[in-house]
Amino acid sequence: MKPAIVLLFTIAVLNSFSQSLNKRLVHNNPATYRQLNAVHAGAGQMKFTGLFGSQVLATNLLYLHVGEIPDKAGIGQHFHHTIEEMYVILDGEAEFTVNGRTSKIKGPALVPCKMGDAHGIYNSSGKTLKWMNFAVSTTKGRGDNFDLGDNRVGAGLDAIPQFVSGQLKRESLRPNSNAYAGNGILYRRIFGADVFSTSWAHVDHVIIPAGAAAGPRKLEGFEEVYYVIRGSGRITVLSDSVSIKSDHAFYGTLGESISIANTGKEDLELLVIGISTKPKVQMRLNPPAKPKAMALQMDFVVPKENAEAFEKMFTSVYVPAMTVQQGYLSSKLLRVFPENLEKEIQGEATSYNYQIQISFDTEENRRKWVASEQHKIAWPAASGLAKEFKWRGYDVIGDDNR
Repeated sequence: MKPAIVLLFTIAVLNSFSQSLNKRLVHNNPATYRQLNAVHAGAGQMKFTGLFGSQVLATNLLYLHVGEIPDKAGIGQHFHHTIEEMYVILDGEAEFTVNGRTSKIKGPALVPCKMGDAHGIYNSSGKTLKWMNFAVSTTKGRGDNFDLGDNRVGAGLDAIPQFVSGQLKRESLRPNSNAYAGNGILYRRIFGADVFSTSWAHVDHVIIPAGAAAGPRKLEGFEEVYYVIRGSGRITVLSDSVSIKSDHAFYGTLGESISIANTGKEDLELLVIGISTKPKVQMRLNPPAKPKAMALQMDFVVPKENAEAFEKMFTSVYVPAMTVQQGYLSSKLLRVFPENLEKEIQGEATSYNYQIQISFDTEENRRKWVASEQHKIAWPAASGLAKEFKWRGYDVIGDDNR
């Protein structure tokens, strides 16, 4: 199969997985809020709506919620054991609680709650707060909570927060970042992946000056949600673009190249949330009693003239096709060592020069992938570039993941 045909497959896959950019753009409009009472057994009432749910990304974003918390209202302290949330206030001041310790923090501020911890928020500032909540889950589309019946009204305050927190301060930003290329771009990574237990990748604060542009930024191994704190601009993906302004939310999907330009007269300020495609790796001390997953190894003989196209096909066609499948765990593309190196290590001689390894939680879910519409695009893209291919299936008996 020629590279031009692979490009057509790539375009088909991208079209099947992505909506038009306009449909990705959501405005945080208070007119759409609904009123909630005693959220997680918290004080008073608050206004609320959801901007994004768990289906917009292939990764484990669970939701982006937004709303307003009036004075003398809040969200009661509660636990999460399968998800991680991050509360954000864009103005004012709030009493944040994590594991029973409470501190006042001025906005704009961010307070993550690690999986297994308890958190809450209470507004004693005398003004209505503009609030957001980002959540990432361990299992796609599934959340949990356990309310403590603690509204945190009158809680004792620590002068210094005894938990992780961050603030959106311009003076903390730095120029010339490799993460957001462009003239005059200011950037700070407020939280990295090490702050979280789930697949959060990063929390970034970015300012793009008037007339400047950031990117293109390739989303490799992660997806992103963008929230416009202030300013106006334009987001471009491939040849499509859409205008953005204050209180717009937008998302970028796996493998896309995102460019963001400031088309206004003031700074374009963004909060960027990254979610990794890979779960956190933790060590396992005891082997499982039964197979914990399945793996398929597919060997290919790929002619030299097709090698570059085959490698591009894997990242641009095969991986995006698999990541949206039920039960998908991981995949790798392996290329055999050069002949001289293979002889040096006394490796087995073979005419097969590439291997694709894929893993699903069950063989049943792998077969669903084989029957899917995405497989009808991905498999011809791979096999069409090879002269020969074969495969073998395995039960996964042990690994270094929990």
